[in-house]
Amino acid sequence: MIARLRKLRRDEDGAAIIELAMVAPVLALMTIGVVDMANGFGQKLKLEQAAQRSIEKIMQTTGVLTVEETIANEAVCQYNGHNDDGSCKTAPITTANVTVTHRLECNGTVSTDPDCASGQTESRWIQVTVRHDYEPMFPITFSGIDADGKYKVEAVAGIRTQ
Repeated sequence: MIARLRKLRRDEDGAAIIELAMVAPVLALMTIGVVDMANGFGQKLKLEQAAQRSIEKIMQTTGVLTVEETIANEAVCQYNGHNDDGSCKTAPITTANVTVTHRLECNGTVSTDPDCASGQTESRWIQVTVRHDYEPMFPITFSGIDADGKYKVEAVAGIRTQ
């Protein structure tokens, strides 16, 4: 019996399987984390594209909607996609997730006045900000995650209008 135990103790068959069993959970968690972060970056890129495409519509207002409403609707449509009938989907973001702001610069300095003083160089800007809460598949607390288990993802695009 003692000889059998000594032989079993020297036997290395199956050692690789045991090592794999010890390392496999760590590799699986790392893979899941990479996939989750890739999905988060994908959401960020999608928001940036929506913001940029909406700003391209700045001069294409219908007359029914204001410039701000047109830009907000376009950002929502670009992010959410279209229904079969061509209309925009209304989820996961809405126009409440979109902020359109105007900025006036006089001689390169941001001004709160409606117009620049005579003789100053005037430039007007419009900026669109699109926000979305990204919920990871596995809400492991990392930097930037809120208490609700979501990352606040934001994209900004702007253009000079004058």
